[in-house]
Amino acid sequence: MSLETVSGWQVLTAESGDEGITKAKREKPDAILLDAMMPSMDGPETFQRLRADPSTKQIPVIMFTAKVQPADRKRFADLGVKDVIAKPFDPMKLGSQIAAILGWSV
Repeated sequence: MSLETVSGWQVLTAESGDEGITKAKREKPDAILLDAMMPSMDGPETFQRLRADPSTKQIPVIMFTAKVQPADRKRFADLGVKDVIAKPFDPMKLGSQIAAILGWSV
């Protein structure tokens, strides 16, 4: 909600990794924010499936996680995620965090 109201971005949501992959293929978003912990298919598996598909492999992905130890950050970096945002996060600063990670001007 804060990304829409504070940053003025159009946001699509998905209830699962499968739904997110389907929407990413159809909508071709500028970026994907992916929670590391999800039911049935977790964030890393969802990310790997996005990377395996030619239609979604170039979309930058930022992972949300409560696991922010150096080993966890390295694991996500090794997967190829653009960056990690630790939970909990400040929703009022989220847009500027994402923009900084992706090199977007705000």
